[in-house]
Amino acid sequence: MQTNSENTPDGGSLVLKALVFAMFAMFAMTTDSVGTVIPEVIREFDLGLTAGGSFQYATMSGIAISAIALGFLADRLGRKVTILIGLIMFGLSSAAFAAGHDFLFFVLLLFVSGLGIGIFKSGALALIGDLSRSTREHARTMNLIEGFFGVGAIIGPAIVAYLVQVGASWKGVYLIAALLCGALILAAAMAKFPRPIIHRSEPTRPTEAVRLAGDPTALFFGSALMLYVAAEAAIYVWAPTYLAAYEGSWTALAAYAVSIFFVLRAAGRFLGVWLPARFDWTKVLLACSAAMAALFWVAVVGGREVAIFALPATGLFMSVLYPTINSTGISCFDKGRHGSIAGLLLFFTCISAVFAPLAMGALGDALGDSKYAIVLGAVFATMLVAQCTWNVLRQPFAARLIERNEDDYRLNKAEAATAAAA
Repeated sequence: MQTNSENTPDGGSLVLKALVFAMFAMFAMTTDSVGTVIPEVIREFDLGLTAGGSFQYATMSGIAISAIALGFLADRLGRKVTILIGLIMFGLSSAAFAAGHDFLFFVLLLFVSGLGIGIFKSGALALIGDLSRSTREHARTMNLIEGFFGVGAIIGPAIVAYLVQVGASWKGVYLIAALLCGALILAAAMAKFPRPIIHRSEPTRPTEAVRLAGDPTALFFGSALMLYVAAEAAIYVWAPTYLAAYEGSWTALAAYAVSIFFVLRAAGRFLGVWLPARFDWTKVLLACSAAMAALFWVAVVGGREVAIFALPATGLFMSVLYPTINSTGISCFDKGRHGSIAGLLLFFTCISAVFAPLAMGALGDALGDSKYAIVLGAVFATMLVAQCTWNVLRQPFAARLIERNEDDYRLNKAEAATAAAA
C-alpha cells in the first residue's frame, strides 16, 4: 500500500460537502416519500398491500445489491466517477417515470434508481472520509449529512401530499428529483475532487465488500446498523397502523405522529454534529440507544394513549445513532477501502429495512394485533442497548481508531499546517 494525497483547499472541501449534502436530501425525497406514494399506487392500479409494497422492496433491493456488489467502484474508479455513474442512473430512472404508465415498469425504474443510489452513496461516503481530518470530524460530518437526509425525508412526503391535493400525479416527486439530480450531475462533473489519501498496491476487487463481511469489526457495526434500522422501521412503517385505532382526545397528534418523528429525527441529526465532538462516541451511542429503548417500552406498557407521545419522541435519540455507527464503522478501515466498507454497511442497512418490517407484520398478523410490531421494535432497540453497553465496557475499537487517525489523517494535518504557513 502506498500513501499519497493532494491538498484540497477549504473552499473546495466545503463545495464537495455541500454537494454530498444535496445528494442525500435529493434521494431522501423519493425513498422516504414511498409511504405516501404507495396508497396512491394501490388505488390507481387496483393492487393489494403486498403488491403495492413492491415500491419499497424494489428500491431497497436495488440499493442492497449495488452496495454489496458495486461499492468497490469508489475505491477502484475513484470517488468522482463512481458518484457520476450513480447519479446518472438515478436521474435517468427518475425522469423515465414520465415515459410510461405501467406498474411493473415503475417497479423496474425504482430498482434501477436503487442501484444508482447504492453506487453514488458509497462514493459519497468514501469522499467524506477523504475530506475529513480525523475520525471524530468524520462522525460530525456524517451526522450533518444525515441531517440533510432528514430534511429531504420531510420535503418528499409533503410534495406528494400537495400533488395529490391539487389533483396532480404522484409521479411529480420523481420528476422533481430528476431535475435536481441533473443539476447535481453538472456540479459533480465540474467540481475538483481530491486524490484518495490511500493508493492500494493492488486494485480493489469486486469481492472486497464480501471479504470484509468476515471481519469482526465490520460485523459489529453491520449488526448494530441492522438493529437500529429494525427499531426505526417499527416507527415509520407500523406506527401509523398501530395508532390508527386510537380514539382518545389526541387524534390529530396520532395522525401526524410519523411526521413529528421525521422532524425530530432531522433536528436531532444536526444535534449529532455537536455531541460526538464533545463526548466519547461509545457513551453517546449507549445513552441514545437506552433512551430510545426506554421510550419504546413506555409506549408498549402505556398503550396507544402514551404511544402517540413516546413513539415520535424516539426520533430525537434515533437521529444520532445511525450516522455515528456508520461513520465510526467506516473510520475503522483504511481510506483505500472506504468505498467497500461503506457499501457493506449500506447492504446491512437495506437488508434490515426489507426484512424487519416483514417480520413485524407477520408477528402482528399471527397474534392478531399490530401492537406486537411495536413490541418487536422494542426488542430490537433493547438488543442494541446490550451491544452498546458491551462496546462501552470493552472499548474494542479504541486502538484501531487511534491507528487509523495516525495513518490516514496525519498527512492531512501536515499538509494543512504547511498550507497555513505558506
